[in-house]
Amino acid sequence: MNELATDRSKLSTRDKILHTIKELHAATVEDLASAADISPVTVRHHLNALLAEGLVTTESIRRKVGRPHHVYSLSDDGQELFPQKYFRLSSHLLAELKRQFPAQMVNQLFNGVAQAILDEHRGQFEHLGFEAKLSFLVKILGQEGFLANWEQTAAGDYRLTEYSCPYLSIGEVHTEVCGFDKQLMLRVLQTEIQQHSCMLNGDNCCQFTIQR
Repeated sequence: MNELATDRSKLSTRDKILHTIKELHAATVEDLASAADISPVTVRHHLNALLAEGLVTTESIRRKVGRPHHVYSLSDDGQELFPQKYFRLSSHLLAELKRQFPAQMVNQLFNGVAQAILDEHRGQFEHLGFEAKLSFLVKILGQEGFLANWEQTAAGDYRLTEYSCPYLSIGEVHTEVCGFDKQLMLRVLQTEIQQHSCMLNGDNCCQFTIQR
């Protein structure tokens, strides 16, 4: 998603609402109407759209007297609209790890992260057939930010293609990150995997051939 502009004078009504929720953490319709200088009816129209897009969440708060009122907060997706410094922090952390530890230990740390992710899904995929495991793998990759799918080739093997990589920018600086997704594949499928293309090398996708 695109980062929101920070100049309030250039913000749309929708973005003023998002910025106000960000600043207040939990905002009422009245808060948003005052901040955006619009009617509560118009605020509710925008909030319904933002709720449908999954950018905000709502909670009913009970008061001592009168009817409960609703407050609105940003969802995780809504938080991602605002400028983040994850890349800078991650890059510094990886650089420090590589400075303090040998390359083998850094790779072991990445392997440990892959295993920790799969431990969260223990018992969900081990009993599945091979193609069901492939589908499960694509689901896990999707949760980690990869856009991927698989297909069977004419030769009877399987091809897994990643069309996007959430770590592409940081992988250009720290190539160790590039093996993270392959570790997930190896641990789920337990079979030989060959990589034929990589976005870090300028290719349009990362593509793997998997032998059953």
